[in-house]
Amino acid sequence: MSLSFYDCSVASFLQTLGGVKNAMERGVSFASESALDLDALVNFRLHEDMLPFSFQVISVWHHSLGAMKGLSAGLFEPPPKLGDLSYMELMGLVDEAIHFCSELDTSVVNDLSGRPMLFKVGKMELPFSTESFLLSFSLPNFYFHATTTYSILRHHGVPLGKLDYLGNLRMST
Repeated sequence: MSLSFYDCSVASFLQTLGGVKNAMERGVSFASESALDLDALVNFRLHEDMLPFSFQVISVWHHSLGAMKGLSAGLFEPPPKLGDLSYMELMGLVDEAIHFCSELDTSVVNDLSGRPMLFKVGKMELPFSTESFLLSFSLPNFYFHATTTYSILRHHGVPLGKLDYLGNLRMST
């Protein structure tokens, strides 16, 4: 089996987005049975110098849906300001990313391989190829923020395990 650009990007995003969605749904269930305040959780930080739960989920959305849009356009920038979002609105972003990525055509995504890619933050511009952007920047950020989302939920008592994080494994049949 050869590994395609689609496998490295969209299939990987969808697997972990499914895990994030499941973890957040488990958070809703846990909150209904406990004193967990989901609206307060949105602003929770694991450490004072870390960004809050809301930023973690927005980053999962941006480093999947936004990354795929950026790979197609050849330009990736920080996420737009979304304002204060509720827990349910954050879940909506995860659903939006799943829907968007699910609709992407495999051959169109594979054709994105080998193109130039620019990451622009203000006046700073970092040139990449689409592969190096995906593998050295976007996927590591995506996994970091997905893990932090999971960790914050776990920290608040949501009963989660490793399989919840992993999502649906892509096993051979």
